Amino acid sequence: MPDAFLAAAAVFVFAGFVKGVIGLGLPTISIGMLALVMPPVQAAALLVLPAILTNLWQMFVGPGLIPIIKRLWPMLTTLCLGTWAASGIMTGPHVRLAGALLGIALIAYAAIGLLAWKLKVAREQEIWAGPLVGFLTGIVTAATGVFVIPSVPYMQAIGFEKDELVQALGLSFMVSTLALAVNVARAGALTQDMVIPSLLAAVAAFAGMGIGQFVRARLDANAFRRWFFIGLLVLGIALIARAFG
Repeated sequence: MPDAFLAAAAVFVFAGFVKGVIGLGLPTISIGMLALVMPPVQAAALLVLPAILTNLWQMFVGPGLIPIIKRLWPMLTTLCLGTWAASGIMTGPHVRLAGALLGIALIAYAAIGLLAWKLKVAREQEIWAGPLVGFLTGIVTAATGVFVIPSVPYMQAIGFEKDELVQALGLSFMVSTLALAVNVARAGALTQDMVIPSLLAAVAAFAGMGIGQFVRARLDANAFRRWFFIGLLVLGIALIARAFG
């Protein structure tokens, strides 16, 4: 196996471990770290299968998927539209811009986590806030392969309970992954050559998740979350420096 795919396997074990401990982070970490050694569109192609499989499990384990879909469908619809509207950013002459945007997205996400901002969105505001957040998340997804900004802070702000939030995150990440897969396919990066590496990445991610879930019961999750966001902050700075270096 080429060195690049060995490195990718290690990345997915680590990213799966983080997801197992704190419930998210697989695309953020894997895309962020892989973008240091391969083009973002190739990293996104490698992510598709692991993200689909892990988020399928997450979205179906919870108190009720249908009510969550009914509440989030406006955001999810515009998320797809935003992703497809910005499909050219990750490829061609925009690759360096995509790397910089990915760094900015990681820094923003890390800042929100470290500052523990508590945002609140009233139920009556969701009618316009959801579609806006979805479209912006779609643009960030198309440019960077990371689909946490601003959707994750928004879903926290509308008041989902713990189990509902985990399930809502799985649903949102699943839709984001499928929308991004369309862009990656259009760019010609979803080829037969990616099937085996993507399957191995999925196995690595599930192995990491299993370890993470085992550790979660024995670790101070708040401390781990703090160091997780610090790591994202450093990684975001490194990606921006690389884009403009």
